[in-house]
Amino acid sequence: MPADRSPDPARWTLVVHGGSGSMERGDLSDPLDAGARGGLARALDAGAALLASGGGALDAAEAAVRVLEDDPHFNAGRGSVFTYEGVNELDAAVMQGETLAAGAVTGVTRTRNPVSLARAVMERSPHVLLSSAGADRFSAEHGLDQADADYFRVEERWRQLEEMKARGAAAFDVELKYGTVGAVAVDSAGHVAAATSTGGLTAKRWGRIGDSPLIGAGTYADDRACAVSATGAGEYFIRLGVAHEICARVRLAGETIEDAADGVIAQVAALGGAGGVIVVGPDGSGGWAFNTAGMYRGMISHDAPAEIAIYGDE
Repeated sequence: MPADRSPDPARWTLVVHGGSGSMERGDLSDPLDAGARGGLARALDAGAALLASGGGALDAAEAAVRVLEDDPHFNAGRGSVFTYEGVNELDAAVMQGETLAAGAVTGVTRTRNPVSLARAVMERSPHVLLSSAGADRFSAEHGLDQADADYFRVEERWRQLEEMKARGAAAFDVELKYGTVGAVAVDSAGHVAAATSTGGLTAKRWGRIGDSPLIGAGTYADDRACAVSATGAGEYFIRLGVAHEICARVRLAGETIEDAADGVIAQVAALGGAGGVIVVGPDGSGGWAFNTAGMYRGMISHDAPAEIAIYGDE
């Protein structure tokens, strides 16, 4: 995890991720490696442009995640994996640290950018979490960009589903990455925000919901501590309340975001889970922690250029 940077009230920082998993050098073809890095770079550019012009942390996190949702290299939005029944069901969540306002959706099928739907739930409804058909109706009624099933379909994801079903593989296939995208940001006012979006697990069944849309598990933001977006084996992240646990360690135990993130990911590993988190603090510090071979990740700040990495030795 990159070292924390010294406090500066004028600073801003943005960290993004595109999922964690078993990626090691040589596993990805050159085009896939370059494509993923390019998507992360565009996400950083989108969020950084807003932060550099005085924009808010939530605006930046949402903008970065929208870029990743539009990129078929990542398992969110267009390019999401298929359920066992061959459907793309999408989850997303957002949270802002100043007010602890949050919004989330799960099992949506028609919204082009689920992260923006999660924000609409936060800002235009009295609720935090909407699901499935109801969330789809809310999206249409509030004028969010809609798309049909063909928009989300990527043939490589369909091939992965057919291969998994042919092998009779369990949902937690160690050969597949845990595909989630996310962004955390702190703006020049010191406010933090988090956004997370995912297509879930290949061949997921029975309406399974992971940690990404669950506030406190895969997504959390609190100006008194930090902002967190997670990626990994969601059942473990739910059981530990990973995102909130990291914030609680910072706020109540006085841990640095680096120590808190590393410590909670160690707890995930102790339970048998795998994955990672990205984190930013109100002081501008930022970074990540993960226990998988690789994690698609990137960071940029007002005084440091974009840093992009995939493999564990970067």
